[in-house]
Amino acid sequence: MAGNAPKVGVLALQGDVREHLAVLGALGADAVPVRRPSELAEVAGLVLPGGESSVIDKLSRLFGMREPVRERIAAGMPVYGTCAGLIMLADSVLDGIAGQQNFGGLDVAVRRNAFGNQNDSFETDLDVPALGEPPVHAVFIRAPVVESVGANATVLASLPDGRIVAVEQGNLLGTSFHPEVTGEHRFHARFLDRVRATS
Repeated sequence: MAGNAPKVGVLALQGDVREHLAVLGALGADAVPVRRPSELAEVAGLVLPGGESSVIDKLSRLFGMREPVRERIAAGMPVYGTCAGLIMLADSVLDGIAGQQNFGGLDVAVRRNAFGNQNDSFETDLDVPALGEPPVHAVFIRAPVVESVGANATVLASLPDGRIVAVEQGNLLGTSFHPEVTGEHRFHARFLDRVRATS
Protein backbone atom coordinates (compact mmCIF):
# COMPACT_ATOMS: atom_id res chain seq x y z
CA MET A 1 0.00 0.00 0.00
CA ALA A 2 1.21 3.51 -0.83
CA GLY A 3 -0.64 5.62 1.74
CA ASN A 4 -4.30 4.82 1.14
CA ALA A 5 -3.67 3.79 -2.45
CA PRO A 6 -4.17 0.06 -2.95
CA LYS A 7 -1.30 -1.59 -4.80
CA VAL A 8 -2.72 -3.47 -7.76
CA GLY A 9 -1.14 -5.16 -10.73
CA VAL A 10 -1.85 -5.51 -14.42
CA LEU A 11 -0.64 -8.80 -15.88
CA ALA A 12 1.92 -7.46 -18.34
CA LEU A 13 2.67 -10.45 -20.55
CA GLN A 14 0.72 -9.28 -23.61
CA GLY A 15 -2.18 -6.98 -24.41
CA ASP A 16 -3.35 -3.44 -23.58
CA VAL A 17 -1.46 -3.10 -20.32
CA ARG A 18 -0.75 0.66 -20.42
CA GLU A 19 -4.41 1.57 -20.79
CA HIS A 20 -5.35 -0.33 -17.63
CA LEU A 21 -2.43 1.13 -15.68
CA ALA A 22 -3.59 4.62 -16.69
CA VAL A 23 -7.21 4.05 -15.58
CA LEU A 24 -6.20 2.50 -12.27
CA GLY A 25 -3.75 5.31 -11.60
CA ALA A 26 -6.44 7.91 -12.38
CA LEU A 27 -8.64 6.22 -9.78
CA GLY A 28 -5.97 6.59 -7.10
CA ALA A 29 -4.42 3.11 -7.16
CA ASP A 30 -0.72 2.34 -7.04
CA ALA A 31 -0.81 0.36 -10.30
CA VAL A 32 2.18 -1.68 -11.44
CA PRO A 33 2.92 -4.12 -14.27
CA VAL A 34 3.21 -7.75 -13.11
CA ARG A 35 5.29 -10.31 -15.00
CA ARG A 36 6.83 -12.47 -12.28
CA PRO A 37 5.57 -14.36 -9.22
CA SER A 38 7.58 -12.06 -6.95
CA GLU A 39 5.71 -9.04 -8.38
CA LEU A 40 2.36 -10.81 -8.05
CA ALA A 41 3.07 -11.44 -4.37
CA GLU A 42 3.27 -7.68 -3.75
CA VAL A 43 -0.16 -6.69 -5.12
CA ALA A 44 -3.60 -6.88 -3.54
CA GLY A 45 -5.50 -7.25 -6.82
CA LEU A 46 -4.84 -8.03 -10.47
CA VAL A 47 -6.22 -6.95 -13.84
CA LEU A 48 -6.02 -9.38 -16.75
CA PRO A 49 -5.96 -7.22 -19.91
CA GLY A 50 -7.31 -7.75 -23.38
CA GLY A 51 -5.03 -9.30 -25.97
CA GLU A 52 -4.85 -12.85 -27.28
CA SER A 53 -5.83 -15.43 -24.66
CA SER A 54 -3.79 -18.26 -26.17
CA VAL A 55 -0.65 -16.08 -26.10
CA ILE A 56 -1.31 -14.91 -22.54
CA ASP A 57 -1.75 -18.57 -21.57
CA LYS A 58 1.56 -19.63 -23.14
CA LEU A 59 3.48 -16.71 -21.67
CA SER A 60 1.95 -17.20 -18.22
CA ARG A 61 3.32 -20.73 -18.20
CA LEU A 62 6.68 -19.64 -19.64
CA PHE A 63 7.08 -16.98 -16.94
CA GLY A 64 5.94 -19.34 -14.17
CA MET A 65 2.83 -17.27 -13.53
CA ARG A 66 -0.01 -19.71 -14.16
CA GLU A 67 -0.02 -21.52 -10.82
CA PRO A 68 0.71 -18.44 -8.67
CA VAL A 69 -2.20 -16.59 -10.29
CA ARG A 70 -4.50 -19.61 -9.84
CA GLU A 71 -3.49 -19.86 -6.18
CA ARG A 72 -4.16 -16.15 -5.54
CA ILE A 73 -7.57 -16.40 -7.25
CA ALA A 74 -8.45 -19.41 -5.09
CA ALA A 75 -7.34 -17.46 -2.01
CA GLY A 76 -9.77 -14.64 -2.82
CA MET A 77 -7.62 -12.00 -4.51
CA PRO A 78 -9.81 -9.56 -6.50
CA VAL A 79 -9.26 -9.96 -10.25
CA TYR A 80 -10.79 -8.07 -13.17
CA GLY A 81 -10.50 -9.53 -16.68
CA THR A 82 -11.37 -7.67 -19.89
CA CYS A 83 -11.86 -9.48 -23.22
CA ALA A 84 -8.98 -12.02 -23.26
CA GLY A 85 -8.76 -11.53 -19.50
CA LEU A 86 -12.35 -12.72 -19.18
CA ILE A 87 -11.42 -15.83 -21.17
CA MET A 88 -8.48 -16.45 -18.82
CA LEU A 89 -10.79 -16.18 -15.79
CA ALA A 90 -13.47 -18.53 -17.12
CA ASP A 91 -13.68 -22.08 -15.81
CA SER A 92 -14.49 -23.30 -19.32
CA VAL A 93 -13.41 -22.09 -22.79
CA LEU A 94 -15.60 -23.67 -25.45
CA ASP A 95 -13.36 -23.07 -28.45
CA GLY A 96 -9.82 -22.74 -27.13
CA ILE A 97 -6.89 -23.78 -29.31
CA ALA A 98 -5.37 -27.23 -28.74
CA GLY A 99 -3.80 -27.39 -25.30
CA GLN A 100 -5.02 -23.96 -24.21
CA GLN A 101 -5.24 -23.48 -20.45
CA ASN A 102 -6.70 -20.67 -18.38
CA PHE A 103 -6.59 -19.51 -14.78
CA GLY A 104 -10.23 -20.27 -14.03
CA GLY A 105 -12.19 -19.30 -10.94
CA LEU A 106 -15.19 -17.71 -12.66
CA ASP A 107 -18.12 -20.13 -12.94
CA VAL A 108 -18.86 -19.42 -16.61
CA ALA A 109 -18.24 -20.90 -20.06
CA VAL A 110 -16.99 -18.47 -22.71
CA ARG A 111 -16.56 -18.57 -26.47
CA ARG A 112 -13.51 -16.83 -27.94
CA ASN A 113 -13.93 -14.43 -30.88
CA ALA A 114 -17.68 -14.89 -30.64
CA PHE A 115 -18.34 -11.81 -32.78
CA GLY A 116 -15.97 -12.63 -35.65
CA ASN A 117 -12.68 -11.04 -36.66
CA GLN A 118 -11.20 -7.57 -36.20
CA ASN A 119 -13.42 -6.17 -38.97
CA ASP A 120 -16.49 -7.22 -36.98
CA SER A 121 -15.56 -5.04 -34.00
CA PHE A 122 -18.35 -2.74 -32.85
CA GLU A 123 -19.50 -0.28 -30.19
CA THR A 124 -22.80 -0.10 -28.33
CA ASP A 125 -24.38 1.26 -25.15
CA LEU A 126 -25.19 -1.23 -22.40
CA ASP A 127 -27.48 -0.98 -19.42
CA VAL A 128 -25.57 -2.18 -16.35
CA PRO A 129 -27.97 -1.89 -13.39
CA ALA A 130 -25.20 -2.53 -10.86
CA LEU A 131 -23.42 0.61 -12.09
CA GLY A 132 -26.48 2.84 -12.43
CA GLU A 133 -26.75 5.60 -15.02
CA PRO A 134 -25.59 6.53 -17.58
CA PRO A 135 -25.34 3.41 -19.77
CA VAL A 136 -21.89 1.95 -20.39
CA HIS A 137 -20.43 2.71 -23.82
CA ALA A 138 -18.80 -0.63 -24.69
CA VAL A 139 -16.22 -1.41 -27.37
CA PHE A 140 -16.05 -5.02 -28.59
CA ILE A 141 -12.82 -6.02 -30.38
CA ARG A 142 -12.64 -9.70 -31.42
CA ALA A 143 -14.55 -10.17 -28.19
CA PRO A 144 -15.62 -13.30 -26.33
CA VAL A 145 -19.14 -13.92 -25.13
CA VAL A 146 -20.34 -15.74 -22.01
CA GLU A 147 -22.34 -18.72 -23.26
CA SER A 148 -23.43 -20.06 -19.89
CA VAL A 149 -23.34 -18.89 -16.28
CA GLY A 150 -23.07 -21.29 -13.37
CA ALA A 151 -24.82 -21.00 -10.03
CA ASN A 152 -21.94 -19.08 -8.45
CA ALA A 153 -21.74 -16.23 -10.99
CA THR A 154 -24.01 -13.25 -11.63
CA VAL A 155 -24.79 -11.55 -14.94
CA LEU A 156 -24.09 -7.80 -14.91
CA ALA A 157 -24.87 -6.95 -18.54
CA SER A 158 -26.20 -8.49 -21.74
CA LEU A 159 -26.58 -7.29 -25.31
CA PRO A 160 -30.13 -6.71 -26.62
CA ASP A 161 -29.99 -10.17 -28.24
CA GLY A 162 -29.41 -11.74 -24.83
CA ARG A 163 -25.71 -12.55 -25.20
CA ILE A 164 -23.96 -12.09 -21.85
CA VAL A 165 -21.02 -9.68 -21.85
CA ALA A 166 -20.33 -8.84 -18.18
CA VAL A 167 -20.31 -11.09 -15.12
CA GLU A 168 -19.05 -11.18 -11.56
CA GLN A 169 -18.56 -13.72 -8.83
CA GLY A 170 -17.37 -12.65 -5.40
CA ASN A 171 -14.07 -10.84 -5.97
CA LEU A 172 -13.92 -11.75 -9.67
CA LEU A 173 -15.20 -9.44 -12.41
CA GLY A 174 -15.16 -10.00 -16.17
CA THR A 175 -16.23 -8.02 -19.25
CA SER A 176 -16.18 -8.99 -22.92
CA PHE A 177 -15.47 -5.37 -23.82
CA HIS A 178 -12.78 -2.77 -23.11
CA PRO A 179 -13.82 -0.01 -20.64
CA GLU A 180 -10.17 1.04 -20.44
CA VAL A 181 -10.26 2.46 -23.99
CA THR A 182 -13.46 4.52 -23.72
CA GLY A 183 -12.97 6.53 -20.53
CA GLU A 184 -15.42 4.26 -18.67
CA HIS A 185 -13.95 3.88 -15.18
CA ARG A 186 -16.83 2.36 -13.20
CA PHE A 187 -15.79 -1.29 -13.68
CA HIS A 188 -12.25 -0.51 -12.53
CA ALA A 189 -13.68 1.42 -9.58
CA ARG A 190 -15.82 -1.61 -8.69
CA PHE A 191 -12.71 -3.79 -8.84
CA LEU A 192 -10.80 -1.36 -6.60
CA ASP A 193 -13.67 -1.38 -4.10
CA ARG A 194 -13.17 -5.16 -3.82
CA VAL A 195 -9.44 -4.68 -3.38
CA ARG A 196 -9.91 -2.17 -0.56
CA ALA A 197 -12.47 -4.42 1.12
CA THR A 198 -10.06 -7.37 1.16
CA SER A 199 -6.81 -5.54 1.95
